[in-house]
Amino acid sequence: MTDTDMQFARTKLQEPLAVKQLISFHYFEFSKDFAFEGEKHDFWEFVYVDKGELEVFADTEGYRLKQGDMIFHKPNEFHGVWANKKIAPNVIILSFVCNSKEISYFENKIFTLDVQQREILAQIMKNGFAAFSPPYDDPRNHMLFRRPDAPIGSEQLIKIYLEMLLIRLRDAGDELARREQRLSGSTKQRSEEDLVNRMCDYMEQHVYEDIRLEQIYKQFNLSKSHALSIFKDSKEVSIMKYYRNLKIQHAKSIIRAQQHTFTEIAELLHYSSVHSFSRHFKSFTDMSPSEYLRTVIAKI
Repeated sequence: MTDTDMQFARTKLQEPLAVKQLISFHYFEFSKDFAFEGEKHDFWEFVYVDKGELEVFADTEGYRLKQGDMIFHKPNEFHGVWANKKIAPNVIILSFVCNSKEISYFENKIFTLDVQQREILAQIMKNGFAAFSPPYDDPRNHMLFRRPDAPIGSEQLIKIYLEMLLIRLRDAGDELARREQRLSGSTKQRSEEDLVNRMCDYMEQHVYEDIRLEQIYKQFNLSKSHALSIFKDSKEVSIMKYYRNLKIQHAKSIIRAQQHTFTEIAELLHYSSVHSFSRHFKSFTDMSPSEYLRTVIAKI
């Protein structure tokens, strides 16, 4: 090692919160009746209420956010938003990839931004508008298209300001970052009803398969106990009994069409055998498939 190397040692700068990729960049002016049914994905997202109020659900909880509030959604957290039917909100939603260890701090956090933090967010938006072309307000379109005339460094400034915002929020501490301060029973109930409806739709879409309970609750990022609880409270039957009943309703419809044998119907609905199908059918209707067919013919 030369004297020059010893005199000018190179120190690699630490990056405790490094943003690697930008996924989406949105600014929405929602109507007072807007509702987004929900989604989950494998990257981070924040939702900021620029004006008005917003109802948000995240996995099993519901929250009511006011102007200046920002909620973070961790990867694979099922989440969605609603306007409260009273106030039309303006909302910033930005999603990004960050694999740094420190990012875990933002799990289950809601912040109320102060003046300096809001200014940093404003710089993120300013450079986002400069770097990328519209639309910014399409909830189904997350593609980012670079402006050919974008100022030099505008994308890099998004990264810098976003990392700065994360660092400032991390330094601010927990006193304003507790989700329980924004918990909303009505929003939670609405989110649970939405989840149950989605589970029903999922079972309907897979009625000609043989899905298991585990597939259903994992599809919606729920625990087994929570999925069973909210479904039973809403539908007054268990998840799998509801699914089996769906199969029987489809079987009855197919029988009435009189275009398939019972063996074919059993295969269509993914039963292991026609005997299993018949037992199942009778347990729900108190009739065998052949008895049900006779009642159909008699009515005709």
